[in-house]
Amino acid sequence: MDEGFTLWFTGLSGAGKSTLANAVAEELRRRGRRVEILDGDEVRTNLSKGLGFSKEDRDTNIRRIGYVCRLLARNGVIAISAAISPYRSVRDEVRATHERFFEVFVKCPLEKLVERDVKGLYAKALRGELQGFTGVSDPYEEPLNPELVLRSDRESVTESLSRLLGALEAARLVSSAGVR
Repeated sequence: MDEGFTLWFTGLSGAGKSTLANAVAEELRRRGRRVEILDGDEVRTNLSKGLGFSKEDRDTNIRRIGYVCRLLARNGVIAISAAISPYRSVRDEVRATHERFFEVFVKCPLEKLVERDVKGLYAKALRGELQGFTGVSDPYEEPLNPELVLRSDRESVTESLSRLLGALEAARLVSSAGVR
């Protein structure tokens, strides 16, 4: 059985975490791997329903995602988390509970995120109409030593996916395409 691991995407809202998570999941499934995605928005609707956006609630949400990822990974699944996970200490706490953990920081400047924002959330947050918005009125602590930084403002999804797969192969977490 292939060994599972946790692939943890972090970054601001709209940076491209879910897009990249879905793209890598599709490729890994094509290679015969078992994959599950824990998307931040979906987890909040199901696993973390009732939690708000206080620091304590955000930390609880991330711990829950980390716990499920750990269960999946120890059972041979590649567990992919695509959640903002704004606080470094909780990301590091989650990392410490995993045997095999690969953190990807999807970095994108605020100006580009505002441009991309189809829901208008950044505009509302910047006008002060939306409080506690990560990256505007609430902090986002960039990872200090992620395994990989992807610049979604400078790279296409295809370029980022290629770099990510290369990094996962180099870390011996996945086999090269066509090799099982």
